[in-house]
Amino acid sequence: MTENLPRTYIYLHGFASSPNSFKANYLRDRFAEITLPLKIPNLNQGDFSHLTLTRQLEQVAREFPAKPATVTLIGSSFGGLTAAWLAEQSPQVDRLVLLAPAFEFLSHWMVSLGLKQMEFWQEEGYLPIYHYGEKREIPLSYQFITDAQNYIENQLQRQLPILILHGVKDEVIPVEASRRFAASRPWVKVVELDSDHGLGNVMPEIWEEIKGFCGI
Repeated sequence: MTENLPRTYIYLHGFASSPNSFKANYLRDRFAEITLPLKIPNLNQGDFSHLTLTRQLEQVAREFPAKPATVTLIGSSFGGLTAAWLAEQSPQVDRLVLLAPAFEFLSHWMVSLGLKQMEFWQEEGYLPIYHYGEKREIPLSYQFITDAQNYIENQLQRQLPILILHGVKDEVIPVEASRRFAASRPWVKVVELDSDHGLGNVMPEIWEEIKGFCGI
């Protein structure tokens, strides 16, 4: 049984965020209070301009402990999408906690940017994106889009315990995206919260859900 194996907890921050985000710091502190280490890799790798989903997957996989130890991934937004794909690829991942995961994010993002800006991005190769961790705009390569298009979400079919926590007022990734993801996957539990994409006002509730789900 995996419950008796050593377990590593890894938190994956969101797009244009950092290991020093509010959620990352909050969860780091809560894990420290119960004397459990929480690994929080910097998914920017000092080169946000060339970020891709593939690069994140490869980076986080290198953080995994030696087998047969297991991994619980807690992912926020684009980090949540990354966590879902890591679980699909690695049997070491035996549990997922996804905070407002970025399911269907390409369709939502392309609509919000608009056709002209998308065409500009493709033609120029880079688009300035505000990076909340760096507090400045950083050009992001269009490769981010072409890489993400290779990941088809209906292929995420591995059956493992998955807890999704999503705000009903999410203005970035609508809660309907998580509802649709869970609808055909009975192993997924969705908890809807009175919050927006940041989930900042419900972190104590989220922590209680994480503790119960992970048995910590």
